[in-house]
Amino acid sequence: MHFSLEQLAAFVAVYEKGSFSEAAVKLNKHRTTIGQVITNLEDQLAVELFERVGRSANPTSEGQMLYSYAKVTIEQAKSFNKIALSLSYGQLESLTIGYTSLIPSELLVNIRQLLLEKYPAMTVNFLIKTKDEIKAGIEDDSIQIGFVNVDQRTPITSFDITFLCYLTFGLYAAKTSPLTSLPSNQLFSTLKTSKQLILKAYLDDDISRKILLSSDYEVIEDYSLLLSLVQQGVGWALLPRVTIEGLGDLLQLQKLNLEEVKEDFRFPIALWAPRSKAVVEIKKEIESLVVDYINERRLK
Repeated sequence: MHFSLEQLAAFVAVYEKGSFSEAAVKLNKHRTTIGQVITNLEDQLAVELFERVGRSANPTSEGQMLYSYAKVTIEQAKSFNKIALSLSYGQLESLTIGYTSLIPSELLVNIRQLLLEKYPAMTVNFLIKTKDEIKAGIEDDSIQIGFVNVDQRTPITSFDITFLCYLTFGLYAAKTSPLTSLPSNQLFSTLKTSKQLILKAYLDDDISRKILLSSDYEVIEDYSLLLSLVQQGVGWALLPRVTIEGLGDLLQLQKLNLEEVKEDFRFPIALWAPRSKAVVEIKKEIESLVVDYINERRLK
């Protein structure tokens, strides 16, 4: 039995979009072409993959069983193509690192210094991106390294996903804030009605449901501005301990200890990168640096 990657790509697109028309738009093909490709595949397999209901295409039980295998095959083909292409290239002249605002600036500086030492001729760009933007950037090769706050390890990807560590976050307010003088058993109820400052990256990466505690909150896009507003007593915020406590009394912030919350918040940090010969060594060096950085500053 022989079938093409084009047929599998069409099958996966129709399955995920639930429509021949939308799949055609995604693949930049005509709807009639996609319909014919699926029909030919069904004839070859002697299996009906979709039930046609009006403009919708609902997968049959056979289609549901075959989808994951087709998806893996497509992603592996993408990986094969990227690795094959990368073998003909030498050292990268330029590297773009996409990261969320949660990543400590000191860590990014350390990464740049490492790359400057190892690859002095390389241009390195740092761009703040959402998780979805980083994924799209890696897929179109506009981003070579991505830091995301998600623990997603799945075989169905065309790029490498490496879980690095957890960043620990605490609740902080200015030392002059009335919140710092409240008993721990009164803090939680007070925080729920006090102004919370939340970094836009939390909303972009869909973790707000975990850390949005107050009904009175404001969204801040810039991390430096968020810190300044907390310092000035405008509100309280969830902040990475590795950054805040590393600066000691310089920031004049105090950690709020709640009786209802016995442990700090923890968010996973993962490194995403294309499957590329030119990137693999750089990725290993950055992974090692990040893990060492977090371990050296791990707060008990």
